[in-house]
Amino acid sequence: MRIKTTLLIIGIALVAAFTALNIDEFTRVSVLSVGVSTVQLPLGLILLGLLVVALVGFLISTVYIESANLIQTRKYARDLEVQRNLADKAESSRFIELQRAMKASDLAVAERDAANVLAFTESLAKTQLNLSQRIEQSDNATAAYIGQLQDRLETNGSLAVKL
Repeated sequence: MRIKTTLLIIGIALVAAFTALNIDEFTRVSVLSVGVSTVQLPLGLILLGLLVVALVGFLISTVYIESANLIQTRKYARDLEVQRNLADKAESSRFIELQRAMKASDLAVAERDAANVLAFTESLAKTQLNLSQRIEQSDNATAAYIGQLQDRLETNGSLAVKL
């Protein structure tokens, strides 16, 4: 954009310099035909005036197009900001939902762990009870066997002593 502006300014400066150097020719009166009649006017000034009018028209057109582009750009920027905010809110709500799901999952795991610990504790208590009962039964059985052996030894020992 700067190159175009620079070239436009250089072009205007060249036309102004050309006009200043040839002002006598631009202001010389000529007979001009306007269709139905003839008038005496300086042709150079008329052409220079038409050039200025065309230049002003193009400048107005350029300013209009640039301002329309600027307005459109601002509108797009506002729309983009709104969409960005909506995306941020959606992402935030997704994070909140994920956090809730993770908390629910953690709670379910904790409840399952508590139930498993309770079941393990109960199983361990039953196993300990069964083990103590078996040990007691084994002690009783061993005591009974020892008692029988003692009885046999006593009965066999008394026989052996008598012989």
